[in-house]
Amino acid sequence: MEVTGKIIQKLELQSGTSKAGNAWTKQEYVLETIENFPKKIHFDFFGERANQYPLEVGDTVTLSFDIESREYNGRWYTSIRGWKAEKTDGNAPAATPVAAAPVNDVVPNAVPAPPVPDFGASEGESDDLPF
Repeated sequence: MEVTGKIIQKLELQSGTSKAGNAWTKQEYVLETIENFPKKIHFDFFGERANQYPLEVGDTVTLSFDIESREYNGRWYTSIRGWKAEKTDGNAPAATPVAAAPVNDVVPNAVPAPPVPDFGASEGESDDLPF
């Protein structure tokens, strides 16, 4: 999944050692979406990605992420784990709309549309809707 927004908070880098003895690091951020009704999204980069994508407060990014939920002691916890972040221009729209061709333009090598069947009322029937 992807979302575009502005980094509004960078939390402290966390690190530790797993039960298996492996070292780990995690960098957490808060992103605010660029919408009419902005949403705040807490996400992290884990392991080698924690240093691979150095983001700073104020950066506008497109974040690619996975959502994962897990149960612990009868409660469910959900995390948003980033796997790629691309810095973008904050003023550019997220998607560029494609202009539709005018209806009266002739498209070369176009296949003509099949004729539209006549669904008109039969003799003696009204074409008014029943409601």
